[in-house]
Amino acid sequence: MSMDTLARTNATSMTSTHFGISATSWKRFGFAALIVLAVALPFLFTNYRVFQLTLVLVYAVVLVGMNILTGFNGQISLGHGAFYAIGAYTAAILMSQFDVPYWVTIPLAGAICLVVGFLFGLPATRLEGLYLALATFALGVATPQILKYKGIEEWTGGVQGIVIIKPDAPFGLPLNADQWLYFFVLFITVIMFFLAWNILRGRIGRAIVAIRDQPIAAQAMGINTAIYKSLTFGISAMFTGVAGALGAIAVQFVGPDSFNFAATSIPFLFAAVVGGIFSLSGAIYGAFFLLFVPNIAEQLSKAAPGAVFGVFLIAFMFVMPAGIAGFIRYAWAWVQRRTGASPAES
Repeated sequence: MSMDTLARTNATSMTSTHFGISATSWKRFGFAALIVLAVALPFLFTNYRVFQLTLVLVYAVVLVGMNILTGFNGQISLGHGAFYAIGAYTAAILMSQFDVPYWVTIPLAGAICLVVGFLFGLPATRLEGLYLALATFALGVATPQILKYKGIEEWTGGVQGIVIIKPDAPFGLPLNADQWLYFFVLFITVIMFFLAWNILRGRIGRAIVAIRDQPIAAQAMGINTAIYKSLTFGISAMFTGVAGALGAIAVQFVGPDSFNFAATSIPFLFAAVVGGIFSLSGAIYGAFFLLFVPNIAEQLSKAAPGAVFGVFLIAFMFVMPAGIAGFIRYAWAWVQRRTGASPAES
């Protein structure tokens, strides 16, 4: 499909009407309804469910970073659990040893992971495909072992980890600790999604996608592919680091075994693909999958929950090869055809 055809298709989809309402109005209404629902949820469920919903938001931030790196730039990472651990330990160390306010640790964790991710991405740009995946795999496997190293045990707590106190609601707000933390994480999540949306629709985003689709043509047009790929890696690591800090505050504990390869890096990649790796909304669907499907699998089979989870994963891939977000787009297109949606008069 040519760029002109794609532009006309997008313009038509933006001006089409469904039941007398434009597609843009539908999107605004859906976004407003989603915000209202998100704000109401902590008052409708128990504290444990609110805690789970908080983790969903944390994972959504991780998956936004994964989608930017893998879906929009084409780089495969099997080591993002390392950046999640760096963000978590940054928050835990600052809060427990330096009495830094929890909300200050969030941007600091993101900044540290941005620098670390960018520096790691510089040599990694020489690698492609499976070789890059293996390099990130080594990072993900090595990080928990480094956190156990006795030379830095006074900072990391070694194998014992670090315990964090969950913050209470400020200003005398009538919210318990779980409800307040949910709203705090929701606020950060909205900011991170808005930041990702602006990055992808700007010059950096166009360069990122161009490198994924036509790297030789992008380089011929003057795009420094090495720098942009490293920058993309850094941005993705930043999102993951912010999520790691939020996750540490929510769970109230960090330990090396919490960030092993099988518990973080691989599930992050699975969830990103299931949710829809080529869209930002897919991060939300993938986060729900990552948190709740393993629990459902364990309830269905105590003896072999991994096998049940594998069946779920295979079923999702067969039924929704473009992820949940892609399936929803296809379903919406089917509704458009069935309702006879037509372009609105200009």
